[in-house]
Amino acid sequence: METRKVQVTGGSTYTVSLPKDWARRNDVSGITGLAEAELTRAVVTMYVSGFDVITLETSRVSAAQRRTIRQTTQGLVGLEVIGETSEHVQLRDLLDSSELSMHSAITRMRLVSTTMLSDAVTALLEDDADLAADVVQRDDDVDRLWSMVSRVFRSVLRDPGAAATIGLDRETAFDYHSSARQLERVGDHATKIATHAESLSAPPEDAAGAIRTLHGEAAEVVDMAMDALLDDESDRATQLANEAREQVAGIDELARTVDEEIRELEPQEAQLLGLVVDSLSRSADYGGNIAETALQKAAPKP
Repeated sequence: METRKVQVTGGSTYTVSLPKDWARRNDVSGITGLAEAELTRAVVTMYVSGFDVITLETSRVSAAQRRTIRQTTQGLVGLEVIGETSEHVQLRDLLDSSELSMHSAITRMRLVSTTMLSDAVTALLEDDADLAADVVQRDDDVDRLWSMVSRVFRSVLRDPGAAATIGLDRETAFDYHSSARQLERVGDHATKIATHAESLSAPPEDAAGAIRTLHGEAAEVVDMAMDALLDDESDRATQLANEAREQVAGIDELARTVDEEIRELEPQEAQLLGLVVDSLSRSADYGGNIAETALQKAAPKP
């Protein structure tokens, strides 16, 4: 059985060299023959897993692989290229763990993902291709924050002492990580809506009004749920979370109303707008999931 060679280089820093055969079997890293998607996944996997130094080796690093590695590191908070030769590229996380705030990251994710959702709907209803393209680009910001939250959370799982370093107990770190995943999905659906907006003309006013209303309800669920999650006063948090859950229950009926409005449109337009409705409904569901997490966080501890 082969194993990865991991060298301790001081403090909490580890260097991982990933052999070609191990990489092929595990589909994780080592860069010989790896194309863009696989190489990106390799770097992200090692980053989220908590490695501070990552050495990627092969007999010759291609120009395309170097571009991919640099693009990937730009999308990961704190990760930088610190050394490279014709045969390897070395990456290092330059941020101290005490500088990483899950609270700040999830607050930023909330702002970015909900703004993306709002702008995606605006781009659709106002036939604004430039705004739609901008929403698609902003998904990278959400993904960057999600990867950082995942990295910090995994460090807390490995080392209970890391929780004290970031100023959160392990349960709260879990709650933030779970909720960040929901926000990342909201960002994904905002991107889907923006992509559809790029190929659609502005819908008729009745359909547009129905979509606008649905978005307003869905966005409110996410906002109430996040308010509940971040509120340290348990009674208020519980009330907000329950209100968010109750509102989710009415989203399906509202979505059916919107579907009725778009049913009479040209088939391809109706199909794409139906996907928009689905994305808004799912965003509300993700808000509902955050509300469930907020209720657990606010519950009395045994």
